[in-house]
Amino acid sequence: MLFRATQPLAQAIKGFLVALALAVAAASPGYAQRPAENPFGPLAGSWSGTGTIALSSGTKERIRCRATYRPDSSAMNLQIELRCASDSYTFELKSNVSHKVGEISGMWTESTRGAIGSISGIATGNQIQVRALGPIFSAILSLTTRGDRQQISIQSPGSEMSEVLISLSKAKASSAPAN
Repeated sequence: MLFRATQPLAQAIKGFLVALALAVAAASPGYAQRPAENPFGPLAGSWSGTGTIALSSGTKERIRCRATYRPDSSAMNLQIELRCASDSYTFELKSNVSHKVGEISGMWTESTRGAIGSISGIATGNQIQVRALGPIFSAILSLTTRGDRQQISIQSPGSEMSEVLISLSKAKASSAPAN
């Protein structure tokens, strides 16, 4: 009788542990989505678009942006230039980043304010999520690319530029006229 009373309990505990293990695995970044094998290749080229910028003063403005992505031949390293301007605010972000097994790392500069820092984060599927850290500025940046469309979100609570949301489209490659 004692064996039968503990067997359902043992099965319940085993079921709970399996469910817990699956929940923890599903919540971990590497399980839900596989690391991007080559997140930089699809970015190559020029992009442009518009969005909004929220300033610490509470003002929201339309912003116009241009981005240029230059991956190296392996597409594991990337040079980024992002220039944005609104009626009262401009920023020019340049970065060199590397990708290795889903992890992104590198350095960034923002020339209009003389800010510098490091970047670290992850690439999964069509998304890149990084944290930019520096002595005078830090932010969380999320970039999602779907074909020739891209969404960029920059969150920096407490800074002059508290939030930026940008929608970009990839420039079409021009074809040379046939002779």
